Amino acid sequence: MSAFLLALIAAAFATLAGREAVRVGRLAGGLGAGVPLMAAIWASSLASAALAGWLGGWLAAQLDPAGKAMLVALALALGAIQIVVLRTGRPPREPTRSFGAIVAVLFAAQLTDPARLIVLALAASSGAPWLAVAGGALGSGAALTVAAFAGPEWDSRVPLGALRWTAAALLIMAALTIGLGARGLIG
Repeated sequence: MSAFLLALIAAAFATLAGREAVRVGRLAGGLGAGVPLMAAIWASSLASAALAGWLGGWLAAQLDPAGKAMLVALALALGAIQIVVLRTGRPPREPTRSFGAIVAVLFAAQLTDPARLIVLALAASSGAPWLAVAGGALGSGAALTVAAFAGPEWDSRVPLGALRWTAAALLIMAALTIGLGARGLIG
């Protein structure tokens, strides 16, 4: 499977299960799901994925094949832990209407989210970092767009607990499989 498709699917699933979708749904409740919020979603998704892809490309030159596989396993496991442990705080009382502030908040949140960790790992291991960037940005942007259109009802419409645990379990299984394969314990 190509880095683009893997990043697209993994980033969309991790974003839907993560904190950013809830945050965007709440922002849309105060601001509406209009053009400024959509532009902020897509700008932050693209910029954060590009940064993760650039870092992954740099790491690719530093690691041997087993190290790249272990990086992927570690990123998947860390993403799973983040999905289960980290929760979104209280809804904002007065969301800002500043485009720059919204982009900054979304960008900062996405820098270390599970989807960016996956993009970083796929960029490092695949040899095609920009395919991982494109897939990760598209997957996250689409997931956040869905959350924006759902608005503040995102929390009640989506079974977040089941989604979080399912995403975490899948990421842990993938991390174990890749990590054990990298160590030569499974073939």
